[in-house]
Amino acid sequence: MRQLARRRRVAIIAAAALAVGGVTLPAGAAQAAPACDVVYATNDWNNGFSANVTIKNLGDPITSWTLTFAFPGNQRVTQGWSARWSQTGNQVTATNESWNGNLGTGATTNIGFNGSYTGTNAKPTSFAVNGVTCGGAPQQPPTVGLTVPAGPFEAPADVPLTATASDPDGTISKVEFYRNGLLVNTDTTAPYGYTLEDLPAGSYTVQAKAYDNANLSATAEKSFTVTAASGPTLVATPSAVTVAEGGSSTVNLKLSAAPTATVPVTLSRTGDADITVSPATVSLTPSNWNTGVNLTVAAAEDADTVSGTATVTASATGYAPLAITATEVDNDTPGGDNTYVTRFLDQYGKIKNSGYFSPEGVPYHSVETLIVEAPDHGHETTSEAFSFWLWLEAQYGRVTQNWAPFNNAWTVMEKYIIPTHADQPTAGAAGTPQYAAEHDLPSQYPSQLEPSVSVGQDPLRSELQSTYGTGDIYGMHWLIDVDNTYGFGRCGDKTTRPAYINTFQRGTQESVWETVPQPSCDTFTAGGQYGYLDLFIKESAAPAKQWKYTNAPDADARAVQAAYWALTWAKAQGKQADVAATVAKAAKMGDYLRYSMFDKYFKKIGNCVGASACPAGSGKDSAHYLMSWYYAWGGAYETNQNWSWRIGSSHNHFGYQNPFAAWALTNTPELKPQSPTAAADWTKSFERQLEFYTWLQSAEGGIAGGATNSWGGNYGQPPAGTSTFYGMYYDVDPVYNDPPSNQWFGMQAWSMQRIAELYLQTGNAKAKALLDKWVPWAIANTTVGTNWSIPSDMKWTGQPTTWNPTNPQPNTNLHVEVTVKGQDVGVAAAYARTLIAYAAKSGNEAARTTAKGLLDALHAASDAKGVSTTEKRGDYRRFDDTYDAASGQGLYVPPGWTGKMPNGDAIAAGKSFVDIRSFYKNDPDWPKVQAYLNGGAEPSFNYHRFWAQADVAMAYADYGNLFPNG
Repeated sequence: MRQLARRRRVAIIAAAALAVGGVTLPAGAAQAAPACDVVYATNDWNNGFSANVTIKNLGDPITSWTLTFAFPGNQRVTQGWSARWSQTGNQVTATNESWNGNLGTGATTNIGFNGSYTGTNAKPTSFAVNGVTCGGAPQQPPTVGLTVPAGPFEAPADVPLTATASDPDGTISKVEFYRNGLLVNTDTTAPYGYTLEDLPAGSYTVQAKAYDNANLSATAEKSFTVTAASGPTLVATPSAVTVAEGGSSTVNLKLSAAPTATVPVTLSRTGDADITVSPATVSLTPSNWNTGVNLTVAAAEDADTVSGTATVTASATGYAPLAITATEVDNDTPGGDNTYVTRFLDQYGKIKNSGYFSPEGVPYHSVETLIVEAPDHGHETTSEAFSFWLWLEAQYGRVTQNWAPFNNAWTVMEKYIIPTHADQPTAGAAGTPQYAAEHDLPSQYPSQLEPSVSVGQDPLRSELQSTYGTGDIYGMHWLIDVDNTYGFGRCGDKTTRPAYINTFQRGTQESVWETVPQPSCDTFTAGGQYGYLDLFIKESAAPAKQWKYTNAPDADARAVQAAYWALTWAKAQGKQADVAATVAKAAKMGDYLRYSMFDKYFKKIGNCVGASACPAGSGKDSAHYLMSWYYAWGGAYETNQNWSWRIGSSHNHFGYQNPFAAWALTNTPELKPQSPTAAADWTKSFERQLEFYTWLQSAEGGIAGGATNSWGGNYGQPPAGTSTFYGMYYDVDPVYNDPPSNQWFGMQAWSMQRIAELYLQTGNAKAKALLDKWVPWAIANTTVGTNWSIPSDMKWTGQPTTWNPTNPQPNTNLHVEVTVKGQDVGVAAAYARTLIAYAAKSGNEAARTTAKGLLDALHAASDAKGVSTTEKRGDYRRFDDTYDAASGQGLYVPPGWTGKMPNGDAIAAGKSFVDIRSFYKNDPDWPKVQAYLNGGAEPSFNYHRFWAQADVAMAYADYGNLFPNG
């Protein structure tokens, strides 16, 4: 009764019109008796945050509203949603949009913004709606409970976690699940659950952390043990299944070995209640254990537009529980129930349930361990794999409206492959790199440091440090040893996993077969007297212990590309707030990615010949504005030395360019980096990259290699008549020559897919012109059907015409020939995605039908772990190559240099690739290689590379989304 009297009193006092925050409200808004409650919850990171604000109307209905509050510190609203936001000083005003102004009594609306701050991010203490201060008692925290099955659990174990959560004065916004301190999943809808899959033997502590709408939290914890496998197991085929809404799918359940008596199995379901499994119990007997029993997994017809997921758990006494992931394919969304979306979810389920991830949740380069290419072991991983994982989860969010996996992928990436402050402790210290020439052959290393050669000014260091308040670099290192197979550990501790490592260090002819793996943090606990440093660099004094990281710009740009699509699709679902914090981190990554736009030693761009003669740059005149092969940074391990360095790269390969990411970073407010000059840099980079493609397009349509500002890596003199691009010299095979870097068609497919997405989203005329020529050339070299093939290897002749930006000339003297065709599944998927985007925008029927033919061929190559074809690996003859001076091939170690790998393998002249990687001889696939080395047949493998499987899944998703009718 008192509250009612207060409302009437407010209504009597209110004038016919009320000015609030500079906005004059209509009489109807003032006459309504206002009372309100506001919940303000933030997600903080470094010097940025996202805020979700819930406004609840406790008074009479209103037709419009204005929220006002004051920041207690130096916070600034940088970008908002679901309201019109403005800020004057520390005073913030948010006014309703046309679609959310009506709030009945008891109704709520959710709005939000991204912000920046320094110091602490204290919350506002008072809020007002339409000029009336909102009330409300202090928020109470939620409660949460966690349930874990009793076990026993045998490796590889599937362990379902189930949480219950409630809030006495609000709602539950999410429940996070942690494994041994690592966030592994976020669930935003009840019932809350997550299944830990394929756990190896070990001890585990798991937590469920519930958050309410005020961002208050509560945590429940359980522990369990997984023992080594000792007996038969339950087996499900497939282990992940998709079910059309209103339909059903079949899963076969059997045993891995014959039982002595009948084994009763109970089936239970957690997760989406629309998904069911029948029968509820089955019996596996001594007679049917091998053929198994079929289960029916069904999805009920419902009215929502979300593709839900559930976990079906098979339990039997004496057997480890077995989890089967079931995903509903919703048919209420256009394209939601078509064949290709179903294929996407099938492939996604295989990726998440077939050994692609480590116990830490890190994606391996491949399921198989014996594989040698850019990574020299299958259970290493690359920044490339992480970027494809992010992109895969963005596609999953589009299909299911569940954005937790996308955010979690970024969380795992940030924890394990973006160096923390502890990993780069002196990154903020002053320092400049010292020049050392690059050489063609590993035998020309170590390279002498030459401090007398001038180095240009780093134009980004002070700007980034001022913007983010830290000297740390926010970018991915390109390579980590996920299982710590080498045994370096973190900074020589030999045990921490995953571990930062590096391989390539010695010139364009250094193939993977000639690399010496080394720790990224070299504290001299392995290798020689000075660790591995003096294999690569020769100094006048003893080298210091140091850390150093190398970024692969194409991967970071792909992560930005994935974030753009996540934001775009989440916005379409009204779920922008779900991805806002992650998208802001992608913008930050784009800020630091600008280091790849600069010459290696910040020397001036154009006609840069002679290490001493080529002038040092100042400001931005050392920027070529392309995505170069890398940027790198390092510094002293011992903090009392307090020095650091940063370098760009002079070498630019067309395959690394990503004008789509450049466009997104300048045209999407949520992705615009915070540094003052970042937008201008990315705007110029966007135009420069498109020019680069145009300059390199051959007469036939394929895109040639690239250009360098440092010929030979030592600012050498190129051959007379070498054509140039803004003064940089054409290089048919930039960066590496064994094998030639532009021989592989995969670079074409990867890079042109970005051009196709740019064309799809913007209709850019330059992108269209490139595709109009490239697509017919690629299709002319493609066969679809049972014996499908795509280009594999290419040969280049001639060179482009020197670039004239005001009057570009056709490249009549630059030619490409496809010399080898093949069935690389990852390349086929990337190529199909290029054709899909191009066809969707242009209406080109040949591109669409070719893409569909490739997707159907890939589907025909499906297996239990994904999609694969048989690969012959004749290059594995190089496993035991020792250095041969005549050919320059084989592992080169300087005479007299000796050391040891962490496992004791000797490093010395005369050793081979496998000599310093003796662990390979214990690999299950090694006998095939050894037989080949002994003179037997060339070995064959069916590999499952993470990036390739992800690209196959996304190709299905692209086609299902853009061509829902097939």
